[in-house]
Amino acid sequence: MKLYYSPGACSLAVHIALREAGLAFDLEKVNLGTKLTASGADLRAINPKGQVPTFVLDDGEVLTEAQVIVQVVADLAPGAGLAPASGTRDRVRLQEWLSTIATEIHKGFGPLWSRTLDDAVKAVFKDQLWAKLGTLAKGLEGKDFAFGDHFTVVDAYLFAVLRWAAYFGGLGDLPVLDAYVARIAARPAVVLAMEAEGILKK
Repeated sequence: MKLYYSPGACSLAVHIALREAGLAFDLEKVNLGTKLTASGADLRAINPKGQVPTFVLDDGEVLTEAQVIVQVVADLAPGAGLAPASGTRDRVRLQEWLSTIATEIHKGFGPLWSRTLDDAVKAVFKDQLWAKLGTLAKGLEGKDFAFGDHFTVVDAYLFAVLRWAAYFGGLGDLPVLDAYVARIAARPAVVLAMEAEGILKK
């Protein structure tokens, strides 16, 4: 298996899930500006979307979209407990979480990265996103993990996108989320993933 990633992008969620699952995999860095991989390949020839994460299974099938790939990873290592079994109500609830992260939080950061929107417009988008983060914080009060009583792929994805808040003032006004990010960041598998991507120095 092989994961094409960009340091600190949402592909970090898949990277973390792979390490938490204890699976063997290869990594290849992608320059999202040029769409070239570290070996000189054009990512668009592998994934026409030209985006990360791009995940290649052992049989050569290519998967995209973080919220989908993390579930595949979880199913490849059911003993790791990263997701409930497929077909169960709990799995549906986990998918509900992943969908919310993808559509409300992940995409909510998009306008803030824009090079064309002016600061006033970005401020409106940031206020909308932080209101959603405030609701999320209330739901995480008193909990160590987002879904259930142990680490799941929901935490891998949520952590990966919440890290981006550091570029926009941080989560100091949302201490529950600030503590959550710090707690997940301390997990050995998470540390290894960030070190491997060069976003955390050894």
